[in-house]
Amino acid sequence: MAGPSAIFTEMVSTTLRNSAKDVTDNVSKHNGLLYFLKKKGKFVNLDGGTEIQIPLEYAENGTYQRFAGFDTLNVNGSDVITSAKFDWAQIAIHVVASGRELLMNSGKSRMVNLVKTKKANALKTAANNFSVDVYSDGSLSNQIGGLAQIIQSNGQGTVGGIPSATWAFWRNKFREISGSNAYTKDTLKGEFNGMWLPLTRGADKPDLVVLSHDFYSVYESGEQQLQRYMDEETANAGFANLKYKSATVIYDDNANFATTAEKGYFLNTDYLYVAQHKEAQWTQDDEKKPVNQDATVIPYYWMGNLVCSNRSLQGVLLDAA
Repeated sequence: MAGPSAIFTEMVSTTLRNSAKDVTDNVSKHNGLLYFLKKKGKFVNLDGGTEIQIPLEYAENGTYQRFAGFDTLNVNGSDVITSAKFDWAQIAIHVVASGRELLMNSGKSRMVNLVKTKKANALKTAANNFSVDVYSDGSLSNQIGGLAQIIQSNGQGTVGGIPSATWAFWRNKFREISGSNAYTKDTLKGEFNGMWLPLTRGADKPDLVVLSHDFYSVYESGEQQLQRYMDEETANAGFANLKYKSATVIYDDNANFATTAEKGYFLNTDYLYVAQHKEAQWTQDDEKKPVNQDATVIPYYWMGNLVCSNRSLQGVLLDAA
């Protein structure tokens, strides 16, 4: 007869057979930014490489020429392509049960409850922590580079291996509100306008604005009569949202990662991706048995990063004081 450890392992494997999908769905549904990226198909699966390489167009084709008759045409080659390279970051989460737990819950119904409880805890933990990481500056050990790393408060920084101080095309836009907490519901929209225009390039414009607590509260107070214009699909997914011009506006309390500054990210998500390895998407590994503990450990692994292919069309509005 199988012991409680074997039963636990079998039940985890069967009840979590779709664990990668479960965790991924739970993480994206827990976070408005990730939900928006997933809805737009911005989760991309890669099959390896020493780095995550993102091709970039950094210049225009230099052969555009107005000519007449027998004018000599410009057929010189144009160097227009480079690459941003992002490091792989890894995340692990484990469903763990001690031998004592397994023996105490060896009855079938009790074992089911144990597995369900530990699965729910693992999903919640993954969602909470990854929701912090996607706004991070990548300063924590082995952390992905989130929005605070890609979209910096001075527009500068080395992102994807490209130094913005050298290459102006790779600088994000930024705008800081004068004074300390000097904005109101009547002035905040003007600040939004000042942020919006530098990020508009023909049909290219922000489609998602992510606000921290005070920004969202003040903006909402000025838009109460217009809330019927919120994005219905995003609202049905459980995320409070409003509209600003053509963009969806959402609130996330992680947006001002590790600071007390109020932040508003103006995002063009056509150029933002969650790049992940096809073999490590919260993927379940084989059961592990520690040599010095009475326990059963079932690991799940993720590997990837948040990447960007155009920083110049991303912006951040700040009340840093």
